[in-house]
Amino acid sequence: MTDYEAAILDVDGTIVRGEELLPGATDGLRALDAAGCSRLLFSNNPTRGSDHYREKLAPHGIDVDPETVLTSATVSAAYLTSTHPGERVYLVGGERLESILEEAAVELTTDPDAAEVVLGSFDENFSYSALRSALRALDGDVPFYGTDPDATIPVDGGEIPGSGAILAAMAAVAGHEPDAILGKPSSVAATATMDRLDADPTQTLVVGDRLDTDIALGNQAGMETALVLTGVTERADLAAADVEPDHVLESLAAVETLL
Repeated sequence: MTDYEAAILDVDGTIVRGEELLPGATDGLRALDAAGCSRLLFSNNPTRGSDHYREKLAPHGIDVDPETVLTSATVSAAYLTSTHPGERVYLVGGERLESILEEAAVELTTDPDAAEVVLGSFDENFSYSALRSALRALDGDVPFYGTDPDATIPVDGGEIPGSGAILAAMAAVAGHEPDAILGKPSSVAATATMDRLDADPTQTLVVGDRLDTDIALGNQAGMETALVLTGVTERADLAAADVEPDHVLESLAAVETLL
């Protein structure tokens, strides 16, 4: 057994990179299960829902219950449903996020002048025209949210621009930052994890590869944190970082040393 009641695990850069399973990932998951530690997967990927990760990890022999998965998309959908019911949301984002929002009964509009709320996110088709429409939608005091702050996304062979890059462009033309970014490391995300896990934050371990999202989430919520060096953060980055993890692990396999 372990002192931890639960673990919140990042996915991309912690368990997989692109479509490839990271070395030692299954060993780490087995160690958590053997220690009786509940686990919740939390990805800041705004283009995927919970079911996707069951399908993504099943070929690697990893069984995932969608009820134990959160993404910045599902957290954003739940937040908008509860705080802006019936309000028209103008989305700067991709078709997959649009589908997730519609499934959650979020009312969407494609008319920037009809926007009562604006949500910005990753969109591989983002263009000058899209930014121009976003500027119209953001006119006045319309609430402005983002799904996640990730400026880049790790993929096979490197990185690509993420939601954070698009939100920076939107914020620049709007003249102000988003009112909130709903994925990790926000308080909205932390509350969503605790509601799903029903665990004491002080007995919860957060494991991920990003200091500014995974580790920041845990630090701000009073959880213990472990950085893995299999994603975007290297050991050399730690000296200059403002966010400090409680533990640094070569990979998820080493989580056994903390249990």
